[in-house]
Amino acid sequence: QVQLVESGGGLVQPGGSLRLSCAASGIVFRFNVMGWYRQAPGKQRELVAHITRDDTTDYKDSVKGRFTISRDSAKNTLYLQMNSLKPDDTAVYYCVKLGVPDYWGQGTQVTVSS
Repeated sequence: QVQLVESGGGLVQPGGSLRLSCAASGIVFRFNVMGWYRQAPGKQRELVAHITRDDTTDYKDSVKGRFTISRDSAKNTLYLQMNSLKPDDTAVYYCVKLGVPDYWGQGTQVTVSS
């Protein structure tokens, strides 16, 4: 059974930083494409970043240069380092195993507000 458990969300002021973590069980990270989605209130879910089997990364334009996706295959854990956070980054962030089938975590709330 695949389980993805996110942590690290919270309330942060604009310009601040957070690091999200996603602990996985039931899958082997290095064999899968993993990503982070987010969903803001009243908006559709959007792919923020993903990392391929060979550690190639890609990002949504609005987070390039501010967010970094990475993984520790030994710990089977995915990370999203978020710097220079803006109010528009406020959303529920989901860890996702991309592909068929896809698997989603339960999400972690990130709120950027003064």
